[in-house]
Amino acid sequence: MLKTIFLSGAVVNFLLVAVGGGVGTFLKRGIPDKLRKTLTHGMALCVLYIGITGLFSEEKIKPLVVILSMAAGALLGELIDLDKYLNKLGLFLQKKFEKGESESRFAEGFVTATMVFCIGAMTIVGAIDSGIKGNNTVLYSKSLIDMVTALVFASTMGAGVIFSAFPILIIEGALTILASFVAPVLSVSVIEHMGVVGSLIIIAIGLNLLEITKIKIINLMPAVFFPLALCYIL
Repeated sequence: MLKTIFLSGAVVNFLLVAVGGGVGTFLKRGIPDKLRKTLTHGMALCVLYIGITGLFSEEKIKPLVVILSMAAGALLGELIDLDKYLNKLGLFLQKKFEKGESESRFAEGFVTATMVFCIGAMTIVGAIDSGIKGNNTVLYSKSLIDMVTALVFASTMGAGVIFSAFPILIIEGALTILASFVAPVLSVSVIEHMGVVGSLIIIAIGLNLLEITKIKIINLMPAVFFPLALCYIL
């Protein structure tokens, strides 16, 4: 049963992002730099929209849970320095598979796409829904959105976006399987708080894409998981 669920949700998302990224990389050669920048800014606004809408919840959100999650997540992320390791992975992939690509753009595409596709309410809720109920509707919808987003990202940032499909496969698959085991302790409130924290991180991604900020998004990633404990402690 778990294997079927895993293939139905995470793998579909993986395949569509790879296809979208591949098409976008092919189209990149025919897109002027000025248009690429405008496309990036347009997608940044869409990312901000996704993040802002994810902040609204039918459940009563406890601000203290969100604040402590962000603080603890930032502390843990900086201690481990996830940003450094994920960027190193992006540069490693660039050297192996895309010799002619600008290193900074390849790594930027890989890291940015990975954060957008792997962090947020749809990822968390979709994987949990798949693991607990065997319902992949959310993940299927997310897959279509991600395919279009990957196409646009790849047309501006290059082939690094294609490789973001692999973290999707790992993270969504792991969350789906994990959810099937921890379902008894996952309340609606916990899931909603995780979604809100993830949405704040998505907003930060949008601000970075607009070149307003230079936030180390990856180092905030652990914050998404702290509501698992804080919702019960508080």
